[in-house]
Amino acid sequence: MADNGPSGLLEACVVVGVSNDCLKELSLDREKELPLVDVEVLQVHAPPFVTKESSSNGLEQAYAPAFSRVQKRRSFKKKRERATSTAGDSAKTNKSAVAYSDDLSVPQNIDLIALPQLCFPDGLRITNESKEDSYHFLVFTDVFGNQTHGVVAQYCKSIQYQDNVIHQNSHQSFKPQRLYTTYSICVISKYPYYNALRDCLSCVLLQLKTGRISEFEEQVKEFSAKLALVPIPPPGPMHVVFNLKPLQIELPARVEADQPVVDLNLHLPFLCFKPKQILQIISSILMEQRIVFLSTDWAKLTLVAECFMIFIHPLCWQHPFVPVLSRQMLDFIMAPTAYLMGCHTYHFEEVAEEMEDLVLIDIDQGTVSSSSSDTLKLPEVPLTAKDLFIYRAKELQLHYDLDLCHLGTCTNLNELRTHRRRWQHKVNTMILNVTMELIVNIFSEVCEFLNYEHRVFNSEEFLRSREANNHAFYKKVLDTHIFHSFLRDRLNRKNDAFNRMELNNRSETRRLRAMTESPRRPTVEETNRKFSRPETGLNKRLGMSMPNLADSRLLTVPVRYTSMSTMLSQCALWSPSRPIKTFKLPDFPPPLAYHYVQNYYTDLINQLSRTISMVNPDDSALLARYYYLRGQVNYVAGRLVDALGDFQSLYKTDMDIFPAKLVNTLVESLPAEERKSAERRTELKRLISCLKRDNERERSRPLDGDTVKRFKLPKKHLHMDDFVRHIQESGIVKDLSTIQRLFEALTVGQQKQVDPDIFRFFYNFWKETEVAAQDVDLPAIVLEHLETNECVYKLSSSVKTSHGVGKIAMTQRRLFLLTEGRPGYAEITKFRDIEEVKISSAPFLLLRIPSLKIKTSLRKESFEANLKSECDLWHLMIKEMWAGRKMADEHKDPQFMEQALTNALLMDAVVGSLQTQKAIYAASKLAYFDKMKFEVPMMVPKTTSETLKHKINPSLDLTSPQAVDVLLYMPGHLGVSDLNGGGNPKLWCAMSDGKMLVFDATSWSMQQNSVQVGTSRLNCMLAVNQQQLWIGSQDSFIYIVNPCSMSCNKQLTEHRVEVTGLALEERTDKYSQMVAYSCSAEGTVIVWDVSSLQVKRQFRISCDRLQSIQIHNGMLWCGSHDCLIEVHRNGTVHRKISLPDHLLSSPGGFSSFLLFNESEQLWAGFADAGELCVWHCRDLTRPINRIQLKDCAGVICMIKVKKQIWVGCRGRSSTGKARGKIYVLNTDRYTVEKELVAHADCVQTLCSAEDRYVLSGAAQDDGKIGIWKVE
Repeated sequence: MADNGPSGLLEACVVVGVSNDCLKELSLDREKELPLVDVEVLQVHAPPFVTKESSSNGLEQAYAPAFSRVQKRRSFKKKRERATSTAGDSAKTNKSAVAYSDDLSVPQNIDLIALPQLCFPDGLRITNESKEDSYHFLVFTDVFGNQTHGVVAQYCKSIQYQDNVIHQNSHQSFKPQRLYTTYSICVISKYPYYNALRDCLSCVLLQLKTGRISEFEEQVKEFSAKLALVPIPPPGPMHVVFNLKPLQIELPARVEADQPVVDLNLHLPFLCFKPKQILQIISSILMEQRIVFLSTDWAKLTLVAECFMIFIHPLCWQHPFVPVLSRQMLDFIMAPTAYLMGCHTYHFEEVAEEMEDLVLIDIDQGTVSSSSSDTLKLPEVPLTAKDLFIYRAKELQLHYDLDLCHLGTCTNLNELRTHRRRWQHKVNTMILNVTMELIVNIFSEVCEFLNYEHRVFNSEEFLRSREANNHAFYKKVLDTHIFHSFLRDRLNRKNDAFNRMELNNRSETRRLRAMTESPRRPTVEETNRKFSRPETGLNKRLGMSMPNLADSRLLTVPVRYTSMSTMLSQCALWSPSRPIKTFKLPDFPPPLAYHYVQNYYTDLINQLSRTISMVNPDDSALLARYYYLRGQVNYVAGRLVDALGDFQSLYKTDMDIFPAKLVNTLVESLPAEERKSAERRTELKRLISCLKRDNERERSRPLDGDTVKRFKLPKKHLHMDDFVRHIQESGIVKDLSTIQRLFEALTVGQQKQVDPDIFRFFYNFWKETEVAAQDVDLPAIVLEHLETNECVYKLSSSVKTSHGVGKIAMTQRRLFLLTEGRPGYAEITKFRDIEEVKISSAPFLLLRIPSLKIKTSLRKESFEANLKSECDLWHLMIKEMWAGRKMADEHKDPQFMEQALTNALLMDAVVGSLQTQKAIYAASKLAYFDKMKFEVPMMVPKTTSETLKHKINPSLDLTSPQAVDVLLYMPGHLGVSDLNGGGNPKLWCAMSDGKMLVFDATSWSMQQNSVQVGTSRLNCMLAVNQQQLWIGSQDSFIYIVNPCSMSCNKQLTEHRVEVTGLALEERTDKYSQMVAYSCSAEGTVIVWDVSSLQVKRQFRISCDRLQSIQIHNGMLWCGSHDCLIEVHRNGTVHRKISLPDHLLSSPGGFSSFLLFNESEQLWAGFADAGELCVWHCRDLTRPINRIQLKDCAGVICMIKVKKQIWVGCRGRSSTGKARGKIYVLNTDRYTVEKELVAHADCVQTLCSAEDRYVLSGAAQDDGKIGIWKVE
């Protein structure tokens, strides 16, 4: 079997101790101190342990059934004996077995030379007294960073020599002497099952102590062979249980595929350290310091260190990790790189003297110090995150005995262990949520400073956004490997526990801000919060002013934290959302006989098959785990085609746990006959072709696809393409057309390339403006007049105005005067109330000073300000903001206002960076809306304005708009968690290349950044139930998304070409309550059982491109380009409607159709005709009703809302560009009630929101979603 074969619990079992030859040579004089002895590897046992008997032709079969990573390995004992028997030199007989370890066929990542030292880190001494058994834990890391884990059991064994001769005063006496030596049994596993493996070793030690010495090796080998039969449970809500007398052992599964196995007691660090020290250790790890754990108990070193590795998840330690160092390995601490190591407290002073700036963590004393001082002088975790963590930690219930107070004494050992496991699981879950919350609070806003297109992290801008007292912490963390790896996952849009908690904790203000493209400035809400913090409440400019202490912003209110139970009920992101099931393995057979092992696998497969047959088909998550487990067992049992079938079943149950590497290995290892057998099964042939395609796609990926870049200023002249890239990487603006206008502005009067100095001046001016905005101190009286999400974007110098002397401030909504003297607020105007903006001149002595006049609809007198040299710039900016506000109000699209604001601030930066006479002219190149109002009418038709409620832009974080291909509204559900709007209605939006966006339909804020559903265009969506959202794709797959978890973990792969339509029919027969239909372009229709996702029926319709289906009165209607067909459930054609005679020459044909139960009507639209046709379903021979749609070039989509038909079309315009129009028709009178000018490109999709609103999605040139009121 190849290296990527199924993994079992055991990688190897190694016995370490003193050889019999060495024991015989030891001096047995009791008066002398017994010396330390050299330890060596005595036995190595690794799977496979049995091989198939020789076949009839005498050739031995290579196949060996076991859960192993390497195909053939041999027992070390036999290998060593062969080596020593051929040596011919008795001196070589006594050499350590380590000398021969280089020749062993053992797992590659197991170092037999170092292993004896790690099994006896304190060395081994022959003793006169027996010692208690002890356990400790090891971690091995190979050169590629892959880890294996070891559990070591040390147990004492007596040695006695009856023939020992002792010389005393020249007399001989025969006297038996009893001494004790210690042996170590080390079980090595790929997975950190520390508790489970410790339990296994406890069981085997019980047998070894009562067994004969001559049976020792065979007992250890049999124990190892049993563990090699144990499969690893897949991620999810199912644990594997097996019996190893006298205990029942449980292997917990990972919660998710990207999370580590947790089989240790995570509360140990909380028992050893106070929360403050835990934060210091986490901080040291995040800063990649050289860290040394110290303890007198070897077991604590690995367990506590591993706990901290889990605490920092999803960040991952990237450096040497050696939690146990033996005495001989202490020189590892001299390594120049970052590391995390552990050693005995006895070596504390030796370690502290060797190196400076070590972080020394004494587990026994609960202290954290530096090797150069008694205190740790590293920057602390940010205060907000720190305070919340300490509060959470104090609420943890960490004492098991308190949980037992109300219980009687349990007389059953396994019941007692089960109760303890449940308690530990509960405590672990609480701790994992607390530590995940800590990591989220530290790094929550990192994603806002990422440029996904160019894979750039703007670290400087991120630092500017942090509070000054946290800069030292972030400066150290941002340059680490651990943070770089974290950034790589964020740029790959990894949907892990961090991402989910970060979205859950995100405030509504941040959600709404994510929906705008306005430059980053502190809002009034953030300003209030900033000044409500006692440590930052004293403004640095007014800090010496005593009256400022009375500012109401400084009156702080104690922070009210949610309770631990409330937090866990809201964001239990580590714990499974469903009860944990256990699957008990059959009792182990004699594990060293081939036919017994094969019978064991057969019994296990049969048991899994019976379990699968009894699972409710709706419980797909549990079914997936059983299929996965059975696939593994079939694989190691040699039933490769059956294994492939089991893994293929994951497509319909849970794709998240699909083991792609394992299945690739399986396919590559298929013999020719079995491959032919697999390819005769349609679903397996499709699976093999999908794997081949994915492998080719993976090989074609660029090698630098996972790199993370930091933004750097250019050093050479920039042409347009380079300029666009640098501006997007800088995070200033993403929109391509805006950047092109900025390029024109910065290159006025010169060659079309931007000088690097000009770019630097522009960038620095922009960033300095951002910093200045952070320092704007608005008195409380001013904040009272502003809305919570308003930001001050521009502040003039102090000027004389008609409202007094002060500074003019600009927010995204208004202009106001920040009066001087006694700070106050004077409203100038809101942008929507402006009627005129012009430049005039005001007399001053013998001069005339330029002044700005603003006339508003709310005041008779104009506002006038003597802005002097700033007058031209403010004139440009205000006119752009005014025009943007007018456009936003008319089109109900707030994005226009955000874009106008960006244009205005770019004007400011252009003028500030150019500092030439042409600066104002250059800035005018950015006056997009002010110019557009003369080219395009700002007014929209009255009917459109009255019906349109709002517009949202799903392409906001992209460089250019993308088409909205499909929209689906899902109502809210009572009883669903309110966390992150879980019970709120949602709008699902399908964009290009398989990207899905999810909006909260109560606030229209983006709830989920994106859910990736394949990589092709999405054609249709269907809400089947609360757990299933079906999406038909151009790649021929039907993807099934869970709307609650926002994850796409199922696929239906039976179609061969693109899926074009989906329909749902609820039924009440005995076996299925619900049936779904899907169709593909070549005419195939598949009928699905929704519960089991099995195909009930399949037939084919003869037509030209089948593009939609609908259920009507128990019949299936199919819409294609050339006809509409009514068919029975079995696929036989009942009726057929061809194109009307006057449209027979139309190349587009039918585009959409609708059926009405009430009036028995069929409405149809045409791809390149501006009309609708209506048939009467009861009598298709009746004349067709034709409805003309004015200025319509073609119908694209239709929906029924109440007694209206809403039709999305491609409209005609005088300029020849496509326009998106919506026609609202009365179904009784066949008349057009409304004609709505909806979008700047054709309307691609329509959906209804509970018959109260209609949502429209536009093609690529517009790329927006319109929200329309239904009357």
